[in-house]
Amino acid sequence: MPGRSDKTVPLAVKIVVSGGLGVGKTTFIGAVSEIEPLDTEAAITQVSVGVDSLEGVESKTTTTVALDFGRIRIDPTIALYLFGTPGQGRFSFLWDDLVEGALGTVVLVDTRRIEECFPAVDYFETRGQPFVLAVNRFDGAERFELADVREALGLSVDVPVLECDARERDSVRDVLGALMDRVIGFRAAARRKAKAVGVR
Repeated sequence: MPGRSDKTVPLAVKIVVSGGLGVGKTTFIGAVSEIEPLDTEAAITQVSVGVDSLEGVESKTTTTVALDFGRIRIDPTIALYLFGTPGQGRFSFLWDDLVEGALGTVVLVDTRRIEECFPAVDYFETRGQPFVLAVNRFDGAERFELADVREALGLSVDVPVLECDARERDSVRDVLGALMDRVIGFRAAARRKAKAVGVR
């Protein structure tokens, strides 16, 4: 037919990338995005001293103040739209809007500052949204067994915990693949539960 296109229009899936200040969210999205990623990086100034803790990431000079955004097709039929949350607690009021409509979340953690990921873990557990925890391996950081990280954060056994290098495209793709598996399993379990309740 005239004007007909054989190009497949991919299903758009919204994914959130979250975690504390300096855990690698901007880097994670930038490593895998097929488009020029959008970021809202701003210089860290003296105004934030005493407000944002930079302990452990003293060399950090910029920070996300609104969101990061990127896109990747994982196959011809599905495109993931990646939204990164700001890491500072004072910008947490933006999270509800950024998370609206998302199918799942990657929570990044830096084991040098593991306490920084507690707010993100608590937030997504409370919302009942599927997420995976990705331990971002920083050069020179002490390595811990993933089982120890899970225990330290009190994560249930059904939450995938994996290692990643937010600078490496293949590593980021592996994390996103694990999240999609988690989302599929989560939704299947919800359907089974709803069906069982309906039977009763």
